[in-house]
Amino acid sequence: MLNIKTKNRIIIFLSIFTLSIILTFFLLKTLRNNVLYFYSPSEVSKSDENSLKNNIRLGGMVKPGSVVTDNNEIKFIVTDYEKEIIVIYQGTVPALFAEGKGVVAEGKLQDKKFFLAKRILAKHDENYMPPELKESMKQNAK
Repeated sequence: MLNIKTKNRIIIFLSIFTLSIILTFFLLKTLRNNVLYFYSPSEVSKSDENSLKNNIRLGGMVKPGSVVTDNNEIKFIVTDYEKEIIVIYQGTVPALFAEGKGVVAEGKLQDKKFFLAKRILAKHDENYMPPELKESMKQNAK
């Protein structure tokens, strides 16, 4: 037989344990929805469609001669010198955005050749390149 004091402690312990599990579940779910994965155009072409339905970051070089501006919309091609993806972005681009320079675009893929960018992340200096992209480009240049 358990006395009242012991029963109350067990109830409090189980309540705290249950709340901890629920809070952990919601925390992990929220974090999972906010994670943005970085892909190069080659990685996008090799990935399955289901893994790319969420927002992602697409990185590579802006293909020379591919930038077309129209009012508040800009179209360009991101390449890793193996594969290419067309990017459309509405808004102003950072001052360092230029043809032949590195760019990271955040948004969603429409398919494996077409990307709708919500944000252009080219706020780094002109020599910066993400380590994953640099390694991928070295392998593709060989």
